Amino acid sequence: GKKLHPTQKPEALLARILLAASRPGDLVLDPFLGSGTTGAVAKRLDRRFIGIEREKAYARAAQARIAATEVLPEPALAAFVTAREAPRVPFAALIERGLVAAGQILVDARGRHAALVRPDGAVRFGDTVGSIHRAGALAQGLEACNGWTFWHVETKAGLILIDALRAKLRAEMALG
Repeated sequence: GKKLHPTQKPEALLARILLAASRPGDLVLDPFLGSGTTGAVAKRLDRRFIGIEREKAYARAAQARIAATEVLPEPALAAFVTAREAPRVPFAALIERGLVAAGQILVDARGRHAALVRPDGAVRFGDTVGSIHRAGALAQGLEACNGWTFWHVETKAGLILIDALRAKLRAEMALG
């Protein structure tokens, strides 16, 4: 369509910026309101908004545009959490919650490597005792390894990645 303002930005671009830089309920400031695109996107994403515009025609158009914008339903606004932002869960917490047992054997996906789970949350791989990450690195002859995505536990349903057990624990923690 037709643009009201000569430097109007695409809503999708502003949505990406606001999603990356803010959370629902945050305050967004647009010191050059123009046609109100930022304000409309902020409202849709459940952000509070302050806009400044000196041209009355643009200010009126922006007010009407923002007033006509609906906030997205709650499920659509659920925050995306990256792995780095997710609550940290030590491997020992899986033992404490009974998701993994001390004495249980961790194996890689192909069953080539095995490590023994210790009661303190460390694992024994060969003669070395250390973290799930260190043991996974040693098993593969690498400098580093994400033990969460390397080690599995045997269950009645078959092998389960310990990262899936960590996700289950995070979900339980989120429920309170």
